[in-house]
Amino acid sequence: MAVLKGLSRIQMQIMWDRLRALVEEQAAAMMRTAFSLLVRESGDLSSGVFDPKGRMLAQAVTGTPGHVNTMAASVKHFIQHFPVEAMRQGDIYITNDPWMGTGHLHDFILVTPVFHRGRLAGLTACTSHQTDIGGLGFVAYATDVHMEGLYIPFLKLADEGVFNDTLMKIIRANSRLPAETEGDVYALAGSNDIGAHRLSEMMEEFELNTLNELSDHIIRNSRNAVIAEIAKLPKGVYRNTKRIDAYEKQVDLVATLTISKDGIHVDYEGTSLCSRYGVNVPLSYAAAYTCFGLACVVAPWVPNNTGSLEPYRVTAPPGSILNPQYPAAVAARANIGLILPDVVFGCLVQAVPERVPAESTSSLWSLNAHGPRSGDDGGPATYTTSCVLNGGAGARPTKDGLSATAFPSGVRSSPVEIVEAEVPVTIWRKEYRPDSGGAGQYRGGHGLIIEVETNDGAPFELRGTFEHRANPPRGRCGGLSGAPGYVGLASGIALKGKGRDDIAAGERVIMMTPGGGGFGPPGERERSAVVADVRDGLVTLEAAQRDYGVEILDQERR
Repeated sequence: MAVLKGLSRIQMQIMWDRLRALVEEQAAAMMRTAFSLLVRESGDLSSGVFDPKGRMLAQAVTGTPGHVNTMAASVKHFIQHFPVEAMRQGDIYITNDPWMGTGHLHDFILVTPVFHRGRLAGLTACTSHQTDIGGLGFVAYATDVHMEGLYIPFLKLADEGVFNDTLMKIIRANSRLPAETEGDVYALAGSNDIGAHRLSEMMEEFELNTLNELSDHIIRNSRNAVIAEIAKLPKGVYRNTKRIDAYEKQVDLVATLTISKDGIHVDYEGTSLCSRYGVNVPLSYAAAYTCFGLACVVAPWVPNNTGSLEPYRVTAPPGSILNPQYPAAVAARANIGLILPDVVFGCLVQAVPERVPAESTSSLWSLNAHGPRSGDDGGPATYTTSCVLNGGAGARPTKDGLSATAFPSGVRSSPVEIVEAEVPVTIWRKEYRPDSGGAGQYRGGHGLIIEVETNDGAPFELRGTFEHRANPPRGRCGGLSGAPGYVGLASGIALKGKGRDDIAAGERVIMMTPGGGGFGPPGERERSAVVADVRDGLVTLEAAQRDYGVEILDQERR
């Protein structure tokens, strides 16, 4: 009997690993077929597999925590709108509801029921960012959610295999990029289909009629593993405050983190009130990145699923900037949402300082541009693009921070060649920004310098959502802050960085992304590391002497 039980555990682990491979294939299929630059080049997506109760069993590593962890909650909302008893093979469901989805209208979530041997076996779900869904577009200056674009409630996209042509026409008609947006919807649907096919194959191979036993195994073991790690932490209440640029005025993010034997509770009481503009963060998205920050420190080795998320609880006062109520504007919710892991780290460093990095750029620095196309090539008269350009990550307790790296989102920088091929811009410069990483025993990651101009002589509109310009990423344990971000014109005029800036024909925009904070006193950095940074052009001679007290000899620079 013991042998059979051991074999059963081995089978469970094999099937669990298969589920994780399944969702990776699901995500890869979406990236290969997506039209959107942010999806196919930067990986701004998520995919997952769920049991009929709506519990997430596995998620693809490819994708963003904000998409994955909000999707984990949103599938249960789908089940409330479409009871599993009424689901049929070939059905597909869709929404972009910010409060029951991923936090803003630009993300479509699709859910597909999976049938095996004629019975509902589970659900596949996926999310991707749409470049344009109408309204004012992907901007921060709308004042309610309906200004930001097309709002899709919980609807059937396909009914037993037949697509809702009326809905697809509405989606096309409400986008400045109708072909791209329609193509991305089909890419999402195809991604779910692949996941559904692979899930049914796995169940056939292991002769499963349901996922019930496997689901319980995954959820129970994941939850227990996280609880065991929490039990090792010093119990107590820890507080942290972080001031950020936000939009019309600076905002304070205030967190109280309580570690108990049953789990971790993060409460954002004291955080600034809801903004009039679109930097508000629906609680689902705030919770998603808060939980990711906790997982990074507490139990990073436990696979992400409903069980591993259960020990974490996140609350914020209704009406605060981290829990805005409908119909608040939310398009740029990532501006603040991506900073929440740093806020949580500021609490956790008081409990486990040896595990927590310095602050990172966190918020994505994206070239959000909109303008007219010159000539008549039969295409749309205007273009809209969102090109990701990352700043530096914070230094770690034992290593330098990563340069030009999007932590915590994991979204990759957009390749220059692809951007220039798709829209009429020339990126004249994209290089590391010297001295931008915060000095420390371990140096913060460096940001970038980007110089961009339209190549057809036409003006364009820059839609700014740039964070950490007034409040740079802070160092940790004696490390210095990273360099603040900057956006302006090559002619020397600084731009406001939030909202809309009209760029005249022939002007070049200069963007300098922030650097990550340093860790530990700069005086304790090894001389050889400072010399190497100077030799590589990452740290100037002046900064080496000023920040590290190191004078570099001529022969050391060769």
